[in-house]
Amino acid sequence: MIHILFFFLCLVSSITCHRFDDIVKDDLEIEKQLKIINKSPVNSIHTKFGYIVDCIDINKQPAFDHPLLINHKLQRKPSFQNEIQNHSVKISSTKATFGLAKDQCPIETVPIRRTTKEDLIRGKSFFNNLIFDGNPNNHVASISLRTVDPTYFSYFGVSGTNSVYNVKVENDQSSSSVMWVRNGAIDNTNFIGIGWHVAPELYDDDETHLYALWTSDNFKNTGCYNLLCSGFVQTSKSYYLGAPFAKTSIYGGEMFEIAISIIQDPITKDWWVTSENENLGYFPASLFSNMTSADQVGWGGRATTTSGAPGPPMGSGYFPDDIFDHASYFRYITYQNNSRKNFSPDKFLIQRFTDKPQCYNAKFYDNQGNEIGPAALQFGGPGGNCDG
Repeated sequence: MIHILFFFLCLVSSITCHRFDDIVKDDLEIEKQLKIINKSPVNSIHTKFGYIVDCIDINKQPAFDHPLLINHKLQRKPSFQNEIQNHSVKISSTKATFGLAKDQCPIETVPIRRTTKEDLIRGKSFFNNLIFDGNPNNHVASISLRTVDPTYFSYFGVSGTNSVYNVKVENDQSSSSVMWVRNGAIDNTNFIGIGWHVAPELYDDDETHLYALWTSDNFKNTGCYNLLCSGFVQTSKSYYLGAPFAKTSIYGGEMFEIAISIIQDPITKDWWVTSENENLGYFPASLFSNMTSADQVGWGGRATTTSGAPGPPMGSGYFPDDIFDHASYFRYITYQNNSRKNFSPDKFLIQRFTDKPQCYNAKFYDNQGNEIGPAALQFGGPGGNCDG
């Protein structure tokens, strides 16, 4: 009956007809993507958050549907051992918990959050509004390391321990921490980022979620968040991308934090994502057009809003103030250079950037007394009218 109605409208208005065709095409494309993303599970887990996590055969996960990964051989672990330092600081800190309880997914399966049609629609809208460079509604407060001549000096890894917060944002806003590696010119940048974010448009909730993000062309035609497209290869059977954190930090109170890293395997050239010294999975080298190494690594926060609207809070919602249970932080930050060893960045290497200092800021802290000793940063701010 609906098709007959639209056929009549097509006779009256060619514009209506074209719009209907577009709706049908979009709907068919979404259904096609859902079939690729949602594999037949070995078993399913109904979470307390209201969504379903499927335990998928590790060899049949959606990553292997990517055209560039058809003949890809699954890597179960990297060739290196990465131990993220977990030192105590003068604050009350606890590991942030996320993911599944032990052994909820059987051996040889991986947990993948089931994607709904609404998830894809929201994800497409959210991703289309994300242009890291040049979007006036995307605000940044970060520090980074950038190489002048990648022929002689490149980056192969980045790590840090990040305090996790849950700030209030509107439905069309988001607020995130991010640690990243990137390479290439801005117009065609290759990028991998991980961290936590509050993104109601993406998840349809106000929780803080673990996320990963990638692209091989500055988000023009490739990449996505989490597993909303094929690409990331999951190896952990406990942790999964998109998982909400059970608890988050309180300003001036207990800190909940997560140790994370992005490290390139020197043999396969795949980029591994780890958390709390467990391998979540990896981004295969073949996904990228120019990512044999990185010419920039960094840490910080991002906040997005709609045109003309006040900016949302970033980090804890407070500016850096040298007190580590106030502003959000990354501590014990390190990078890997050509030696494939972890180093703490020296102050002279740091590039600090904030596009709206009246709303957000970032501050770097170093230890002059230790050659490869601890380094940290605070980032964030209250947001508000950032153009005033």
